[in-house]
Amino acid sequence: MVENIAWLGHDSFRITGGEGTIVYVDPWHVARGAPRADIILVTHDHYDHLSKDDIDALRTPATVVVGPPEVTGALRGATRTIRPGESLAVKGVTVTAVPAYNLDKFREPGHVFHPKSDGKVGYVIEIDGRRIYHAGDTDAIPEMSEVSVDVALLPVSGTYVMTADEAARACERLRARVVVPMHYGAIVGSIEDAQRFRDLCPLPVEILPKSD
Repeated sequence: MVENIAWLGHDSFRITGGEGTIVYVDPWHVARGAPRADIILVTHDHYDHLSKDDIDALRTPATVVVGPPEVTGALRGATRTIRPGESLAVKGVTVTAVPAYNLDKFREPGHVFHPKSDGKVGYVIEIDGRRIYHAGDTDAIPEMSEVSVDVALLPVSGTYVMTADEAARACERLRARVVVPMHYGAIVGSIEDAQRFRDLCPLPVEILPKSD
């Protein structure tokens, strides 16, 4: 189920459609010379997700960047704004924004890193008959009970997002045929987090090698 899904490190992925459509999610530190994007999905405006340098390197005049208002308001060129609960179609790909927020990961007392009120998002991407959930930067939130997909891409590193243990418990709530751990190996988290998640998760897990 994970064919044509490339993990580029951290939260960054490249999804290649059967017709050659290239979709990036949160491109950051992407290798120069990587395939140009048809669609770029950005979950929120933190620097390791909204990287203008990477977007500029990947986009063409026809590339469409999709994101919540905090993202599209910071960019020029072709953009589409989306909010939690909304869907849109871009170049034959259907994109639905789902909430992504913290419950108990605090930057300071009383203030989480990713507040629900900010409207930061994850995505359900429908491409070639396959549904792929990129959770964004989130804790194990109640809205995950509504997620039913083929592939789920879940953060596992803790500090800013779910820990491996919390992500495994989230997989008792969401429905997916296979789960891929992410948000480790840069800034925070390690392969050991991904492996612990695999050991604990009640769903099938595939740890992807890092691609260019």
